Amino acid sequence: MDTISWLLDSDPAISWQAMRDLTDASPAAITAMRARVAHDGIGAEILSSQASDGSWRRNGTPVWLPTLFTLLLLRTTGVDRTESAVESAVVRLEAGLRWNDYPGCWDLRSPEFGPVPTDGSFGCKPGGNPFFEGEEEPCINGGVLALGAYFGRPNETLARRLLGEQLDDGGWNCEAPRSTRSSFHTTICVLEGLLEFERAVGSASQIGIAAARRRGEEYLLKRALFRRLSTGEVANPAFLKFAFPPRYHYDVLRALDYFRAAGHQPDARAREALQLVESSRQADGRWILDAAFDEALAVPFGETVGNPSRWNTLRALRVLRWYRRPQ
Repeated sequence: MDTISWLLDSDPAISWQAMRDLTDASPAAITAMRARVAHDGIGAEILSSQASDGSWRRNGTPVWLPTLFTLLLLRTTGVDRTESAVESAVVRLEAGLRWNDYPGCWDLRSPEFGPVPTDGSFGCKPGGNPFFEGEEEPCINGGVLALGAYFGRPNETLARRLLGEQLDDGGWNCEAPRSTRSSFHTTICVLEGLLEFERAVGSASQIGIAAARRRGEEYLLKRALFRRLSTGEVANPAFLKFAFPPRYHYDVLRALDYFRAAGHQPDARAREALQLVESSRQADGRWILDAAFDEALAVPFGETVGNPSRWNTLRALRVLRWYRRPQ
């Protein structure tokens, strides 16, 4: 089976995006395939695994982790947010859960999960922000902003907070203000959130979203997407390995897919990163799953490290197609 057919013959979450990004399929055919995501495959599995209080859960894991990262995986499927099953899931999440005043803790309102601990265990105490208002750390809030915008709940207050946390070098860091240097990891999380917010509300020029994104993008491009600005050395060997799902982790494939999604013209400073992606293609035309940060997912995502990955292959092929298109 050729690579494109292999992608098309898969979960609707992958096949509809392959149709859109890699084929000349008609808009009607693409729409029909996308409509299956909420009812078949991983999208349907995510929706059906939601708890009655709106959370997603995994044994031995704090509730916020599988809730946040499973919902981010649902966004990655490209599910149509206007589907009734999706809107119902978002309504349950809004009604049932709040961020606690301490990062990473939940006020679980639903009585089936028992009372909120108030003795200091797990750092929990009652209260906190509704889910789409975010919590304390920009690496988390970037994902929350993206989710709110994608699922019809764009939050300008959270967007403004992230703008105010941008560092002088153009990026973001979860360790700020203790650290004054940006992190590749946090920067890509925030950029993805700002891009989704801008899509939801328009250019948002009145609060400076586009300008902040450009500064964040320059932070990455000045470093060729994976090098230290000071020495030119590879900033982290893990940046050259392609992970899915990425959780908050950065790699060059994730960065390139962001620039593609943002609609930018390819930048010459990203050429070396593109060459790294292309050189990772296997003889059969597919890409391997180098890593999987799936320890917080409430559902299995269907791939194993070291084997061919449809998610990585989809992203790599559409990035290469974007970079090679006539300018």
